[in-house]
Parts: sequence; C-alpha cells; structure tokens
Amino acid sequence: MNEVLLRSLTPSVLGILVRRGADFAAAEDAVQDALVEAVRVWPADHPRDPKGWLVTVAWRRFLDATRADTARRRREDLVEEEPAPGPAPAVDDTLQLYFLCAHPSLTPSSAVALTLRAVGGLTTRQIAQAYLVPEATMAQRISRAKRTVSGVRFDQPGDVATVLRVLYLVFNEGYSGDVDLAAEAIRLTRQLAAAIDHPEVVGLLALMLLHHARRAARTAPDGSLVPLAEQDRGQWNTESIAAGVEMLQTALARDRLGEFQAQAAIAALHADAPTAEETDWVQIVEWYDELARLTDSPIVRLNRAVAVGEADGPRVGLAALVALDDSLPRHAAVAAYLHERDGDLATAARLYAVAARKAPNLAERDHLTRQAARLNARGCR
Repeated sequence: MNEVLLRSLTPSVLGILVRRGADFAAAEDAVQDALVEAVRVWPADHPRDPKGWLVTVAWRRFLDATRADTARRRREDLVEEEPAPGPAPAVDDTLQLYFLCAHPSLTPSSAVALTLRAVGGLTTRQIAQAYLVPEATMAQRISRAKRTVSGVRFDQPGDVATVLRVLYLVFNEGYSGDVDLAAEAIRLTRQLAAAIDHPEVVGLLALMLLHHARRAARTAPDGSLVPLAEQDRGQWNTESIAAGVEMLQTALARDRLGEFQAQAAIAALHADAPTAEETDWVQIVEWYDELARLTDSPIVRLNRAVAVGEADGPRVGLAALVALDDSLPRHAAVAAYLHERDGDLATAARLYAVAARKAPNLAERDHLTRQAARLNARGCR
C-alpha cells in the first residue's frame, strides 16, 4: 500500500467533493471512508486510475450519508448526480483548500488547526505539540471547528496570514517531526508566492529554503541529530541558500517587516557564516529582538536566550531564561547547554536528562540522552 500516494491524492479528492456541493465536514468523512476502503482493496486489486477510484468511492459514501441524514433531506437531489467511474481532472486543489479552511466563520487558531488536520495530514497530537496545548484541548478545538463549518458554503476564502501560519507549521512538522511534509509546504508556498504579491509570502518561502538547505547535514548516517554548530557545512545546499537570501533581500526592500522575514534573516545569518565560530551572534540577537517585538512569543524569547548566551556569554543567556516559564518545550535543553558552556557540568547533565524525558520525538530524545551520558562520563574521571 502506497501511503504517500494516498496522502498526496487526499487534498485533490476532498476539493472535488467540496466543489460538487458537499459541505466540508461531510466531504472529509467521505474521503476518510474511501481511504480506509483503499487500504482494504488496493493491495489485491490496485486501480488503474487511483484518483478517479477515490473520487467515485468518496462521492458514493457522501451520498449514502446524505440519504441517511433526515436533517439534510434538501440534498436528496444530489442522488442522481453520482459521477461515473473514470479519470478525474488533473487539478491541484491543495492551496485552494488551505484558503477555504481559513474560513471567516472560524477564528485563526481554529482555522489553522482544522487545516493541519484535514488537509495537512498532521495528527491531533502533532498539532497540539505545535500549539503547546494538551492533545485533548486540541481535539476539542478541531471538533468545534468542524461543527462550525458543517453546512457552510465555502465561497468566502480566508486571509493570507492564516494560510501562511498553516504552511509554516506544516513545514516545521515536516522538517523536524514524524511526517515528511517539508517539500510539499515549499511547493505550495511557491504557488502562493507566484499568485500573490506579499512580502511575508516571500519571507516565508525564503525561510523554508534556508532551513531546507541544511537538511542533509542535520542527521548522521545512523540517524542521530547533528547540532548546527557541528554540521558539515559542505553538505549545505548553496543554491537553495542563495535563492533564499535573494528572496529575503527582495522582501526586506519592501519595508513591511513581518515575523517570517525576521526569522529568515536569522536563518540567513547562520547560512552566511563559513564556520560556527564566525556566526554573527550580535546581529542574530538584534533580529530576535525584532521578532520578539512582532510576535511576543515565549519560544522566540527562549531561542533569543541561546543567541544572547553566544553573543554575551552563557551567564547572560541564563539570566535571560529567568523570566521564562521552565515548562516551555526545550527550556531544559537550552538551560543545559548554557550551564555546560558556563562549566557547570553536573547541572548540565541533570538538565539534559530532564530534557530527554520531555523530548517530542525519538531522535531528539536520543541526542539529549547522549549529551547527559557524555557529561556524566566526564564527571566520573
């Protein structure tokens, strides 16, 4: 069973059902039923036209559910409109669906959560981690969003800012999480940049390219994480870096600074340094100050503490941590790193172990565990 194929076809099939008159919640349920049926049937009888097969099965499931729902008898005229099996139009509706999910009837946070779940393919757990909320809270938020848009006609697409937020979170999950969605997020952001003249769209695309350029160097052959300072910069994709820097300069020239442009500027300064020791940490701190002003995000302030520790010394970085909630994701890892830089190996080892227990994925947990073991071994000598 080709799960990648199913995942890639899902947005387009969902878009076809919505255009044919299905409300979003019912269309999503029908597509999910079709995917389950595909998992059952395809291994023994793979269709020649997978997309057309999914459209036909999903549409039948939608019609069946419509007939059974007495509250929606007004949709009974759709029964005779069941499409015949055959090739489906080769139209990529994914970006359109992102805008439709960002519906004006939803709050921005609910629109993002719904899109990540329905179109982006992320699990409720992954979305909850991105939003720093419990999984149960996020499940309720998604359920409320589905109820809100149930029966709503999707003729009022949402705003660009919400779509950008979704694309950013999809890229982050694909870049560092369990599901590889980074390339898809870049593709959709390219489409958006070609369709809309907006400096933050360009800034987001630049940020994605600059981060993606380092991807080959982020893991060792055994799958373990390689920190930025230890990465082989010869593995970085210089073409992507050059393209990202050029896009960033174009966006900044518009003098409409936004958070994605600020993040891209930080990534560009990392990419521009020939070695880790030559990184311009003073400028990076200045950009983090701009980013904190734009977002007021505790995660931004946590990352800023690392940059301050590099620019002004670990004790100054540790002082910057005092004002932050120690329950923040990766707070313990940042504190461990700064304590190690300050020479307090016992405290650093303990905090690395704490951070490992809170790590959001296996690769990060193993890395932090090795860091704790390394320092404990040094302390025993």
